[in-house]
Amino acid sequence: MNPFVFACITPHGSEIIERLSKPDPRLMERTRRSLERLGQRMQEAAPETLVVLTPHGIRLDGLFAVSDSERMAGEVEDHGERVTMERRVDRTLARAIVQSARGLGLPAAAVNYATAEGPLSCLPLDWGAIVPLWFMPEVPIVAITPTRQRSFADQIRFGEALARAVAASGKRVGLIASCDWAHAHREDGPYGFHPAAAQLDAQVLEWLQADDLEALAGLDPQFVDDAKPDGVWQALILAGAMPKGSRRVEVWSYEVPTYFGLICAAVHPAAG
Repeated sequence: MNPFVFACITPHGSEIIERLSKPDPRLMERTRRSLERLGQRMQEAAPETLVVLTPHGIRLDGLFAVSDSERMAGEVEDHGERVTMERRVDRTLARAIVQSARGLGLPAAAVNYATAEGPLSCLPLDWGAIVPLWFMPEVPIVAITPTRQRSFADQIRFGEALARAVAASGKRVGLIASCDWAHAHREDGPYGFHPAAAQLDAQVLEWLQADDLEALAGLDPQFVDDAKPDGVWQALILAGAMPKGSRRVEVWSYEVPTYFGLICAAVHPAAG
């Protein structure tokens, strides 16, 4: 059974947010429109909490990091503009996710800062979370950062633990896998050019269109390193949380407006 009311795979380039898209608001316009649609679909699903899987949050060596502060706050800047965001954290669900993961033998940590509770208990909200959340309902969140020191299979198992915690909570929960894909599409990008970038993105699109997220676990590590995606780990957690048969993946857009690939996909709970 799928315990999530709706899920999606989203990118997190800053220029997706129109305020940060100067001097060319059309640069990521196709992706922006898809994210607006995903946000509307999430709003219709009426979640009480959003779980966002981000590659850019608190990174703990060898541990799945789960936010357990009173709130999270952050900002994203680009082209001389800035957006800010603050969200409450669903600490009850966050702690349940950690316990569920540990119950499956997975290393997970509940992360807080400064004080156990109160106004100083605030973790940074990174751009991997802020950009997709910009388009989503304003409800409490749980932010989770995967560990790349664990296998692809363990990402799927963590997703299974996440689903168990959500199901036990009885809450209406939405799931966001914040994923940019290959970062080596252009020579003038920060990671340079590698032919693996286009190859990996094409393969990911094929698997998404076939509703075969689990196939990502078979990617060769060297191929992944050459293409430099940051989405594989979050997508595999989503695969574990919403296994094949309990979901329906629908790709809404793909583009490479700069040096990295952007995919928007809706992950619908299967009927029945």
